[in-house]
Amino acid sequence: MKIMSVNAGSSSLKFQLLEMPQEKVLTEGVVESIGSGEVGKYTIKINHEKITKEMVIPSHAEAVDMVLKDLIARQIIHSLEEIEGVGHRIVHGGSFTESVKVTQAVKDEIKKVIPLAPLHNPAHLIGIEAFEKALPNVFQICVFDTAFHQTMAEDAYLYAVPYEWYEKHQVRKYGFHGTSHQYVATRCAELMKKPLKDLKIVTLHIGNGASLAAVKHGKCVDTSMG
Repeated sequence: MKIMSVNAGSSSLKFQLLEMPQEKVLTEGVVESIGSGEVGKYTIKINHEKITKEMVIPSHAEAVDMVLKDLIARQIIHSLEEIEGVGHRIVHGGSFTESVKVTQAVKDEIKKVIPLAPLHNPAHLIGIEAFEKALPNVFQICVFDTAFHQTMAEDAYLYAVPYEWYEKHQVRKYGFHGTSHQYVATRCAELMKKPLKDLKIVTLHIGNGASLAAVKHGKCVDTSMG
């Protein structure tokens, strides 16, 4: 089974094509400067070699179309029917507590929290709809950065600010990098050869963005990022 993993940014589209359940990366790449009107870059990695082309990419829809056509042209896949699923990384999922199948109701919820992630969520929606158009019969999933942290108690996620800010404007601690924190906690337990439900772990995500989380018995109880 071949699955596309997608991260659509405000002006970029990162992707991986994986063979599942082996989790083998068949290829990966990125399209940059989408919609800027300037010359952008399309980079794809094949057999450990990066191949880069420069071009103007007007929209995410055209970026998706270009990537899918290139996968066939390079014979990485023989037809689009080989792709059986698409997973989208979504920065802000509001109150979603787990990954969900893409539906109109899910897209509406992602749209509702655009004010909480104005640079990311609009691009995620564009990416979802571009893949819906290109692969109309393919199963699509949203994976939320915020979902893992929704087990925090009220005293952890509420700020010491007027409560009406939370009621009217959803001002609270949501937590981010949740997919990373969840994986790191699970992997830590595996390496320690102990059940995750028996452990208290501090996990760290360190990259262009950085955060840490307190994970008690497999559940997030606090995190540093609002």
